This record gives sequence, structure tokens and C-alpha cells, in this order.
Amino acid sequence: MNCYPFIEAEKSGNHNVTRACELLQVSRSAYYADRANPGSPRRRRDIELTAKIIAIHDESRQTYGSPRIHHELQDQGQRCSRKRVARLMRQADRYARTPRRWKKTTIADPAAAHRPDLISRDFTINPAQPTAVDTRWCGDITYIHTWQGWLYLATVI
Repeated sequence: MNCYPFIEAEKSGNHNVTRACELLQVSRSAYYADRANPGSPRRRRDIELTAKIIAIHDESRQTYGSPRIHHELQDQGQRCSRKRVARLMRQADRYARTPRRWKKTTIADPAAAHRPDLISRDFTINPAQPTAVDTRWCGDITYIHTWQGWLYLATVI
């Protein structure tokens, strides 16, 4: 992490640069050398590429990953590797967002006839006929997606 902006803030607040450098365990000469040096050519190129990567990532509604962004940069005439694009995306906290896959599990037959409701949804027990228990049965099945795969849940009433 670059601590020089903190020292710069202390200096702009009319505080002692020497004390700030001591607290952050940085030499004063390194702080002043960093202020005088605009950065290495690679660092300046990384800053330029990061700005372009963020622009492309935002245009894609944050769905593009490093391979697609690398391809877009190549189309724009920028020369860089895919690994460099991936590193700069990580440093800028930019990640691809993949859409969730959706699978249709049940397809209704529009030509199928509707089943008649033979018990009229009456599941009560008649106390006058105690032997009439277990004469009305109803069942249903549903699908639940789990991490191990599809779970089939059958219920019987």
C-alpha cells in the first residue's frame, strides 16, 4: 500500500513531514523522491490501461471478464497480455458477472385434458364412519435444485 498520500495530507495540514514519515516507517528521502518521480513507464501504462479496462467493463454492464476485455483492447489497438488485464482488473476490484443458468424442468402439454377433481378437495373424516379412513389419497411432486443436483420431493396427503 502506498503511504505517501497520507504524508502528503499531513504536509498540506501544516504538520511535520518528518514525524509522519517516522510513524509510517518511511524515510523522508523516499517520500520526496516519490513526489519528484511521476512513476515508471510501466506504472503509467498500468494506470492508462486500468482506466480503459474500467470503461470497457462499465460499457458491458460489468459482465465482461479479462478475456473479453483483452479482446476489446486488442480491437482498439492496445498491446497487452490477458494476464496483465486480469491483474489490473483484480487491483481495480472489477470482476465478471455471469448470468445464472435457468433450466425449464416442466413443460405443460397444452392439448392435455384437465383432470376432474373427484373428491372436491374434501379431506375431512366423517366421524360416523371410522372405517372410512385412508380412502382418499392425493399426491404431488416437486423439484428442488440443490448443490448436489436435483432433489425430487413427493408429498402424499
